[in-house]
Amino acid sequence: MLKLLIATFALLQASATIASSCPEAFNTEVRKLHSKDSVNLCELFDSGKAMLMVNTASHCGFTKQFGDLEALHKKYADKGLVVVGVPSNDFKQEEKSEEGTARVCYQNYGVTFVMTEHADVKGRDAHPAFAYLASKSKAPSWNFNKYLITNDGTVKHFGSTTKPLDSKLEKAVVKSLKI
Repeated sequence: MLKLLIATFALLQASATIASSCPEAFNTEVRKLHSKDSVNLCELFDSGKAMLMVNTASHCGFTKQFGDLEALHKKYADKGLVVVGVPSNDFKQEEKSEEGTARVCYQNYGVTFVMTEHADVKGRDAHPAFAYLASKSKAPSWNFNKYLITNDGTVKHFGSTTKPLDSKLEKAVVKSLKI
């Protein structure tokens, strides 16, 4: 019985730590792209020292950035960077089906970082995480806006034209990871 109480207390303490270090808007389950599996954004955020959230689209002039996002993910994942892509049709350039989006991401670009289900990223219907990001910086004005959230909750916005491996973005990642 004592072991059960200790284990329960440890679990509650871990949950409180996650909740305290993660913005409340991220304390939500999101379904992974073209999957029945879900992930909690706070758990992802807490597992790394920094998170890069990107609103993506399958048929945009910036779609090739998936390749550089994957390279950034591979370069820094073991150092604590979590990359999350959120496909959105807010700018009318996303596949209609999640199957089509998955094909673009996984087959065409070899994406291994977390991709979520389709979601709105701006306006009244924006996903709570993107509403939070907009309140801390600015709402996406096009596809492939990048939001770096550091472990202290600071949000840094990088627009569509900033490539994932651009020195400005990469230096911000390195600084936030303290490497």
